[in-house]
Amino acid sequence: MKTTAIVLAAGQGVRMKSNLPKVLHAVAGQPMILHALEAARQATSEKPVVVIGNGASQVQQVIADSATCVLQEQQLGTGHAVRQAQGLLAGKTDLLLVTYADMPLLRPETLKKLVRTQKANSGPISMLTVVSADTRGFGRVLRNAEGSVQAIVEEAVASRRELAISELNVGAYCFKADWLWHTLAGIKVSPRGEYYLTDLVQAATSTGLRVAALVLDNLVETIGVNNRQQMAEAESAMRWRINQAHMLNGVTLIDPASSYIDLGVHIGADTVIWPNTYLQSGSTIGRSCSIGPNTIIRSSRVGDGCRVLASVLEGARLEDDVDVGPFARLRRGAHLGKGVHIGNFGEVKDSTLGAGTKMGHFSYIGDATIGSNVNIGAGTITCNFDGEQKHATQIGDEAFIGSDSMLVAPVKIGKRARTGAGAVVTKDVPPDTLAVGMPARAIRKLEKKNVKAK
Repeated sequence: MKTTAIVLAAGQGVRMKSNLPKVLHAVAGQPMILHALEAARQATSEKPVVVIGNGASQVQQVIADSATCVLQEQQLGTGHAVRQAQGLLAGKTDLLLVTYADMPLLRPETLKKLVRTQKANSGPISMLTVVSADTRGFGRVLRNAEGSVQAIVEEAVASRRELAISELNVGAYCFKADWLWHTLAGIKVSPRGEYYLTDLVQAATSTGLRVAALVLDNLVETIGVNNRQQMAEAESAMRWRINQAHMLNGVTLIDPASSYIDLGVHIGADTVIWPNTYLQSGSTIGRSCSIGPNTIIRSSRVGDGCRVLASVLEGARLEDDVDVGPFARLRRGAHLGKGVHIGNFGEVKDSTLGAGTKMGHFSYIGDATIGSNVNIGAGTITCNFDGEQKHATQIGDEAFIGSDSMLVAPVKIGKRARTGAGAVVTKDVPPDTLAVGMPARAIRKLEKKNVKAK
């Protein structure tokens, strides 16, 4: 049977008190709608259809090609929302899986079970329920004396007896498609002027058709996000799920509660993550690394055997055995070769440092290409901006840049060349040459045996 998912994402999200559409608020570094779409896609192996409304253009931009969008121009309830997909899907699929974009914790495995439940169901609906004393505003599942599902009653209109029921409607369903389209056309508008998807349960049972219920044993999956407090709950639950997976894959988290790892971050085995470390979207960490404490890594690649202490990496690339920090900042375009060392308060941007190069503390390297085994003394600065344009600095292999050197770009420092402490270099320095002073001047050739980097 072909199964297609409809993900409902048209609501206004008033309780979020935000200019950003609710479904675009991030959980574990990713808009919550993308969590829901990926779970639906995995459960059905088909491209989902998402019903958009509030902030439609913003939502559509984030979704891109991950789903097909249909617009609900007026928000007239969940039943009305599903009907917006009828023109696109009628006659083209056997089963319809319906979920909500503000439930980022529902796992693909759970949705697959729901689809399997409906395939085995003689009736037209299967639904997810959970038993919990924490009702979270969910509708109550009404069963008859034989235990069969009969209806769903929303909390706002439930009687005192019905409010005491602990089986709750999660809000995920699998329908026989043809029955759904036919029956949706006949549901009545509520006193609030909306058409409710939940009315389909009673529509089925009132005609003797069976409604199957898959009872979840994991309450965490049912967390829906309607306000900032619930978003924090979802974030915490998702982070714990992510951290558990990394630990089971051989990563040591010294304190999981203070390790903040986004979905999609890859970490190699035997790496240790120290407390108060943030590994954000688009990052890859190699094997046998030590990361943190107090470190932020965003959209960066870190090789094997690296050590990053109390530093910030943004769009950087580190080869194996690199040592960074504390208090260093590697900005976008920083590429550190094997065995590079960056001292405390060092900063690198749009620059490549060759293998074995050592960069002392309080230095800034920008728009530079630096060879291998170069020694960059403390306080060195590449003066790369003239007020209008950026200019490049080139430093050859085994050069030695003295402390507090100012390299005024564009400038080239030859292989094995040296600058004296405090030099202001405004002209190219040939290979094997010592330059000193302000502005620096070449004073003599160097013997090659004396210029090996330390």
